[in-house]
Amino acid sequence: RVSDFSDGQVVLGHVVNWLKESVEKGEWVGNTVFLAKDRTEIPCEIKITPTKDKNGNHIGYCGVTKHLNDKKPDEVRPRISLMTKIFTWMVIMRLPFLSATFVPIFAGAAVVSMLGFTVSWSWLGLTLLGGSLLHIGTNTSNDYFDHKSGTDELNYNYSNVGLNGGSRSIQMGLITPKGMLTVAIVTFALSALVGIPLIYKAGINILYLGIIGFLSGFFYTAPPFRFASRKGLGELLIGLNFGPLMVAGSFLVQTGGEMIHINDAILAGIPIGLLVAAIVFVNQFPDHDGDKATGKNNLVVVFGPEKARIGYVALVVGAFVSIIALAWTRPTTFPTLSLISLITSVYSIFTIKTLYKHYDNRLLQPANAGTIGLHFLTGLFFCAGIWLG
Repeated sequence: RVSDFSDGQVVLGHVVNWLKESVEKGEWVGNTVFLAKDRTEIPCEIKITPTKDKNGNHIGYCGVTKHLNDKKPDEVRPRISLMTKIFTWMVIMRLPFLSATFVPIFAGAAVVSMLGFTVSWSWLGLTLLGGSLLHIGTNTSNDYFDHKSGTDELNYNYSNVGLNGGSRSIQMGLITPKGMLTVAIVTFALSALVGIPLIYKAGINILYLGIIGFLSGFFYTAPPFRFASRKGLGELLIGLNFGPLMVAGSFLVQTGGEMIHINDAILAGIPIGLLVAAIVFVNQFPDHDGDKATGKNNLVVVFGPEKARIGYVALVVGAFVSIIALAWTRPTTFPTLSLISLITSVYSIFTIKTLYKHYDNRLLQPANAGTIGLHFLTGLFFCAGIWLG
């Protein structure tokens, strides 16, 4: 893979576009600097063409490289723009995945509004900040410990755009392992600082939720617990933390710790948590070989990719069934308008069909990306339906 012997920022700023252009135009030819095993720079010309299977489906790329003996690295090194440098930190912290934090926190505010409380936007913003910092700490600590265990190094089926296989930031040289651990520690510490006024506003239960979030996030891949390796415990904790518990935390901040309607907030987190678990679950399929080799016994490793497909279906279908059940049994909190979120169930057919057909190859990537979109859009419609209903 071109990204295995290219500078990380060249990968982020250029390689993805080279690959895209090769698909659109049939080939891409240009100059770049590749890295030898000892990290010395080699000026090269590369021609990239897309490869296809017997049915004409795009399945990969072919790269033919020529050493440019008459060039120096500085003459052919691709320029790294300011936007690429900013994007580097987005990749390191996996910021696009913060939608998994935004949706449940807004859901908590939506339930508050539906029950007649006034939503404080300043406290909502502080809650989003605290939750995001906790999430970033989880992402970066997971990358660090997946590097230490060798999981990411053995994962040859990672996504070029970070959909699975971690951020690959350490592997691409964007940051050192020590730097990644430092980012994790700093963001966890900042989340604790942001949590102080939230605890003051909503009471001791916010502290308990924060501790649960930190411990389950940090030890998701960190020893001695490695929850992600505990045959379903990791998936369960992800669903709970980014579903019922985070919705409940957002609700408590808005109500000043009022517990009388907390059950409504917890219930609102069920479909959201199931869809977050589906994101993690579908990303385990391409990671299967690397995970299995290092004892990361998640459910896809336990059951095997082919049998595990039904687990994804159960999570997605369960999310939509739970929305219907909530609107039917608790209409005062989950009005009929909340059923507007069912519109995304049509898209879930696409992700399920893609998984069933391509669970063992790179053509699965639309399902990986689609599940993220499915969670975000379903959550968005669900929150809007509650808030406006």
